[in-house]
Amino acid sequence: MSLLEIENVSVFYEDFQALYDLNIKIEEGEIFACIGANGAGKSTMLRTVAGVLFPRQGHILFDGTPIDNMPPHKRVELGISSVPEGRRVFPSLSVHENLLIGGYRNRKGPWTTDAVYELFPLLQPLKKRQASGLSGGEQQALAIGRALMANPRLILMDEVSLGLAPVVIKRIYEAFPILLQNGCTILVVEQDVQHVLTVATHVACFLEGRIALQGVPSDLTTEQITAAYFGV
Repeated sequence: MSLLEIENVSVFYEDFQALYDLNIKIEEGEIFACIGANGAGKSTMLRTVAGVLFPRQGHILFDGTPIDNMPPHKRVELGISSVPEGRRVFPSLSVHENLLIGGYRNRKGPWTTDAVYELFPLLQPLKKRQASGLSGGEQQALAIGRALMANPRLILMDEVSLGLAPVVIKRIYEAFPILLQNGCTILVVEQDVQHVLTVATHVACFLEGRIALQGVPSDLTTEQITAAYFGV
């Protein structure tokens, strides 16, 4: 049984169809990367897994449990946590307070505030600083740390490198193996193909609401990925 199964899922924004008969299986302990251009449906897929959107047809199973119509907070209790695009930290709260909010469901697991500060040492001296005063990279580290505080089995990351300096992107991707070691499976949406393919165990390329290419990165050529990305 796969940890996450998306079966023939179609999603609409009112009358506009954003996803068409999507099929994805994600195994426990892997880094599954979704790539594609703006508007390809990647973020819609993540929002549907998180419970912000609901499929009009098809099913989503998490560890065998149907979650199609389950509200987001119930999915957090099951072990699904999100790092949304644009970070979405609570700007008026301190770094430490943001982390504590992430752990409000008290799921058992390895992630505590101390563990997050160990993972991202740059946050340690900023514990009392308001999140609004952080740089983009610091906010992204905080957003990931806040999601980890829910002790997820599956962590959803939307455009994790967007707008960040290369050195910060490198630091964030270096944290991925530690997440896996602590029981996290990662579903990451990225436009930065070069970075994500260096860590991904599986990749799906989205094009106009469908999957144009899927497989193990080492089995796919640059030409195949480029053709699927641009639809040529």
